[in-house]
Amino acid sequence: MNYTLTGHDLKHAAEEMLLQLLPAALLRQNTDDGVQDFCHSALHEQAGMMVVDTQTRLSGVVRTSQRQADVTGQDEMARKRTASELVKLGIYDTVAPSLKTPPDWGALTGVRPAKLVRSLLDRGLTRGQVAERFRSRYFVSPARTALAVRCAAYAQQALEQMEDNTVSLYLGIPFCPSRCAYCSFVSSSIEKSADLIAPYVDALCEEVRKTGQLLREHGQKVTSVYIGGGTPTTLSAEQLARLMDVTANAMDFSALREYTVEAGRPDTITPEKLRAIRAGGADRVSINPQTMEDAVLERIGRKHTAQDMVRAYEQARAAGFPVINMDTIAGLDGDTPEGFAYTIEQLVQLDPENITVHTLAIKRGADLSDRAGNAAQQDTVAQMLDFAMDCLPRAGYGPYYLYRQKFSAGGFENVGWCKPDTESFYNIAMMEEIQTILSCGAGGVSKRVERDTGRITRYNAPKYPREYLQAGARIDAGKRRLLGESEDQSC
Repeated sequence: MNYTLTGHDLKHAAEEMLLQLLPAALLRQNTDDGVQDFCHSALHEQAGMMVVDTQTRLSGVVRTSQRQADVTGQDEMARKRTASELVKLGIYDTVAPSLKTPPDWGALTGVRPAKLVRSLLDRGLTRGQVAERFRSRYFVSPARTALAVRCAAYAQQALEQMEDNTVSLYLGIPFCPSRCAYCSFVSSSIEKSADLIAPYVDALCEEVRKTGQLLREHGQKVTSVYIGGGTPTTLSAEQLARLMDVTANAMDFSALREYTVEAGRPDTITPEKLRAIRAGGADRVSINPQTMEDAVLERIGRKHTAQDMVRAYEQARAAGFPVINMDTIAGLDGDTPEGFAYTIEQLVQLDPENITVHTLAIKRGADLSDRAGNAAQQDTVAQMLDFAMDCLPRAGYGPYYLYRQKFSAGGFENVGWCKPDTESFYNIAMMEEIQTILSCGAGGVSKRVERDTGRITRYNAPKYPREYLQAGARIDAGKRRLLGESEDQSC
């Protein structure tokens, strides 16, 4: 599809909306050639009103829309938000009528719908008014509207309970026994990178010590710790124990409320590792089957069976973890709505405290055939997620956080479900951006969140283990800048 913009340069907003509605489209910012599908978005202002006119041609059918808003008194940032929203709504108006099934999230393209709910509540709207705006202005389905409002309530509760001068801590282990077919995370298989693990643990322990010193200098306590990956249990029991011991000694844990380690795959889990994790202070562990169908596990490159996952879960229970999370993914290659329903039912029978339901998202840079196949999954994935949204509440689980990824099948979401009082504070803090998170390890993204203004500043560590091993001083300086120190202070 060719598209043009007049009176504005909101290319990202236009493309984001077009790709949500037409995920297999090849977009070009180019003039109308009279043959291809075409979209034109034009913005102008008149007497304090911002006006966006949109004209779209799809399969020979032309539709037009005009959206406007009063921008009198708005500052530059507010004006840009208004313009972006009008551009997206105009495109939605002219494209959605051509779709067999409009997306359940309507014209909302952001990854954090619950954060938008909170911002509207902060402006004085009631929850009922927020829900009405989601449905009537953004065309969000009633089910997704309810999901966003419920998750926003958990985020607000976490915000109200959060102490001042606290942060959360993420430690990244970018190694896996093998790479899953769907994975888009920075991760190295141990088949190719086993020689990097020992020096990586050394470097990570040193970064943790320096980060702990930095936090103490700033009077910051740690609220939650999350060790993720990759697959942290790729490390040996001794390496895990060492890392967790260094972390406990480096940080002020007097305000610690939870400590999570991703165990991930059963082919890396042993009773010895689980005992080391529990002894190291973790009270939550994540064991992630993704599916309980052996044929699907084989297709996605997992070298274990569903029964192996049951064994790992029982070992985690025996190790004494009070909260266990289990992940699954809707839309995996070879899976069916019936197979996904079987997976959810099996997880409910195991009775973990948390179940996270992800929607498959294709990798960045995927070609058009992959994107087209992903779009074709919409009906299948919708059936899968509908089953989860029906089954899990009946089993005593409620949604507590959600986020969306670009190019997920059908534009759907990832949702954390929990039993009462077992929600993960770290997941809420990370996804809703309500607290500063400092990351240690390759590929880590540290975020400084200013609670009074909502301003967010980021620092990205080097992505890959080999780069990370040579970047210690640069990482330390980056974190010091993130926390507001000058260059002289960071020397």
